[in-house]
Amino acid sequence: MNSPAKPSPHPLRKTLLIIEFSSLAVLLASMGWFSSRTDTGHSINPAWLLIPAVASLGVFASFIGLMYLRWVIAASASNRLRHKLVFSLLALTLGGVWLYGMVSTWISLHAA
Repeated sequence: MNSPAKPSPHPLRKTLLIIEFSSLAVLLASMGWFSSRTDTGHSINPAWLLIPAVASLGVFASFIGLMYLRWVIAASASNRLRHKLVFSLLALTLGGVWLYGMVSTWISLHAA
């Protein structure tokens, strides 16, 4: 029995997976570190929040990149425009949710 040959993965796939999981590890580590700092009564400088913000952006960006490879690159040429449009709307929505979370966090930190 002949099995069909699997297509080789896109060259960016491995890089995006490394970025996603390393960003996730940094995000979880920073959350644990912040938790241990607040338990002892220390206040956290808001500049330290850039670490989880950048890490979460890395998780979102690599997730969106992997989705692009899965949806748009793998689509047939006749449906590619439709897939690009739907993907663009989804990517803008996810980016907007991330931006809203960052802005609302920043505003809540500076609300006295």
